[in-house]
Amino acid sequence: MSGAGQRAGAGTERPAGAGAEQPVGIDELLERVRAGYTRVEAREAYDAAGAGEALLVDIRYAALRERDGLIPGALVVERNELEWRLDPQGSHRVPEATGHDLRIVVICNEGYASSLAAASLHGLGLHRATDLVGGFQAWKAAGLPVTP
Repeated sequence: MSGAGQRAGAGTERPAGAGAEQPVGIDELLERVRAGYTRVEAREAYDAAGAGEALLVDIRYAALRERDGLIPGALVVERNELEWRLDPQGSHRVPEATGHDLRIVVICNEGYASSLAAASLHGLGLHRATDLVGGFQAWKAAGLPVTP
């Protein structure tokens, strides 16, 4: 058998009894990660941040922030930097990343990417991380403060 023929099937067999998990779609993945924590509504996030009980973290990309504005007091961290900036043990953390008990409310545009981001923060031991139901758009629709 030629080398090409040998490679074609390489790695496709599974050991007997191996419990291979079936792939899931994004809707099921969101359902699974959201089951691991309690999401918050806009008013609750606003009140918690105002009382100094939560850190709001806006992960929307620059074009959306420029288009729709900012939430006053929210820490802006691009999604691709989130874990590095909020890991309390990380060398690239922001000053606000004071410990694993920090309550973080992750905010994206509509409340989808923020769910995956919050789950990722849980993986770093930030067990109080959550996200905003409906994202920035829900915040804005609730009439909460936004700056240009």
